Amino acid sequence: MKKVNGLTDLLKTAFSSFVGFAGGIAVGGGMVALFVVLDIIPRLAQLTRSYHKVHWFEGAMVSGALYWTFADFWNWIVPSGQLATIAVGLFHGVFIGMLAAALTEVLNVLPILAKRLHLIPYMFGLLLAMVLGKIAGSLFDWFVYHQ
Repeated sequence: MKKVNGLTDLLKTAFSSFVGFAGGIAVGGGMVALFVVLDIIPRLAQLTRSYHKVHWFEGAMVSGALYWTFADFWNWIVPSGQLATIAVGLFHGVFIGMLAAALTEVLNVLPILAKRLHLIPYMFGLLLAMVLGKIAGSLFDWFVYHQ
């Protein structure tokens, strides 16, 4: 009986590892695809007139993603005051604002893409699926995952 439990635990661990790795690849791939499709880094370099520092922008994005991944996995806590919290919130707000502005440009792409792929009759359904998927994912995260 002990061997069966050991094998079951091994299979559960292997399956959980596979699902976690696949989820990480999917989210990371989606994030990279989003930044590439939206041309966020080249657009940022264009707006700030700092083409010569594009590699710094790319390095900052990769470093930030790695840092916060490790911070999340190992529950790093940085003791800081209220001023540091305000600064971090400001940086997050700037990033989210830039991302939202880039996403509004992508919404202009959806009608063109639907026309070229002959999906105009399904456009309402596609947008509704996106909205309902986001709502369902948020509700799952709030009520099931964080419980």
